[in-house]
Formats: sequence, C-alpha cells, structure tokens
Amino acid sequence: MTEIKKELLYTGKAKDVYKLDGEDDKVIIKFRDDITALDGGRKDTLSKKGAYNALISAKLFEVLEEHGVATQYIKLVEPDQMLSKSLDMIPLEVICRNIATGSLLRKYPFHRNQKLDPPVMQFDYKNDVYHDPMLNDSIITALEIATQEQLDKIREITHVINKVLSKFLIDKGLILVDFKIEFGFDKDGKLVLGDEISPDTTRLWDAETLDNFDKDIFRKGEEGVVDAYHKVVNLVLTDEEKDKWNVEKI
Repeated sequence: MTEIKKELLYTGKAKDVYKLDGEDDKVIIKFRDDITALDGGRKDTLSKKGAYNALISAKLFEVLEEHGVATQYIKLVEPDQMLSKSLDMIPLEVICRNIATGSLLRKYPFHRNQKLDPPVMQFDYKNDVYHDPMLNDSIITALEIATQEQLDKIREITHVINKVLSKFLIDKGLILVDFKIEFGFDKDGKLVLGDEISPDTTRLWDAETLDNFDKDIFRKGEEGVVDAYHKVVNLVLTDEEKDKWNVEKI
C-alpha cells in the first residue's frame, strides 16, 4: 500500500490526507507525530504518537462498525496509515460530554467531575479563523452547514457512539469522559463518521485512579503523553492485534 502512488490533498494539525492514484472514493490518512493544544499555542512532535493514535482509532472504528455505526474506516495498512472512504466533511465538531471537566468548568457553573446524565452535547464550528465557536441549531442551519434533519441524525448517531464506546472502554478499565467526532457524506450521500477517535480527541480516565490517558497530559505541560497513549493501545487491542502490528517495536 505504501508503494501506491498518492497525492497530498490536505494537511491538518496532526494528519495528512492523500488521494490514491485511480481511487477517487478512497484516501489514505496518515497520522503524524505532531501534537497541538490550547488553540495551537502549544506544539510538539512526539515519536510514536501518530501510530498509537491510528491503532486506537482503527480499533474503535471497528467496534463501532460491529454495532452498526457507519464509518469512513476501511482498514489499517500501516501502523500510522489508514485506508478510508473519501468523505465530504461537515465543518462541525460534535462534542459529547459524560463528565464535567475542562472548558465546561471554565465556562459554566458545573461541579468538577459532575456526572452528566443525559450527556451534554454541543456543536462547534470547525474554523480556525473564528476559533471554533460553539453553534446552536439556528446558526448552523442559517449558515447552511447542515439541515435540521441532518443535525437530528448526527445527535442520534452520537448517542449510539457514546453508549457503545463507553461500554467497550469501561470493560478495558477506562472511563470515556468526553469525545469530539466529525461527520461527512460518502459518494452516495450517506452520513458517515469520519476523522479519528483517539486520545487526541477524547478524554480517557483510569477507572480506578482517574489518571489521564489522553491529550490533557500535554495541555497541562506534563510528561508521559506517549506512555499514556501506549497504555491505551495495550488496553484496547487484543494480543493478536498487537502481534500483527508489532506494537512493541513501533
């Protein structure tokens, strides 16, 4: 797969998207070792981080597919490269929160670690110029980012994703505190989950100690980011999957 001719389509903060020669409906998503936080105010490059995120994302996408959630994921072709369906992405970040932490505490009078039942869901405009502001349905439909019907469907799918992943992860000893996901439309116009689900885009806590195993470690300026991501890999992948991708030698 790495020998197939490909053309760079898009470079994001931590991933590159390549068009494959002769494959208009498929792309290669390469997870880089770059990491950013605080609206780009903190940046670094951490060896192995990209591969760990790709492995975790692939596994979680597979779990979701098994539960009927359509994703752009096709297969992992290298530890840091994912073959995926090409999507026309919706410029929305969909955030689902199960526990009050992070920016929710800075902006609203929630109690620290307050359980949110039902989960709190929000939409942010994915736009660096406007610094990803929170949107309501009226603004989204007025800007023609999505229709009300599409927003309702996104909410429905996100609740399913939250339920499935919360159960999968707690069985591995991890609490799914919150997560950010993105959606797009495939070549047939079907609404599909895209991007990634990894410690870069979720908050994951140890179920016993409540220690962070996500990008919050980097946001706080602490050490051990890659070790934490590696631990998540070891928790969510089976022994066979770890052997297949030779995780210990990445």
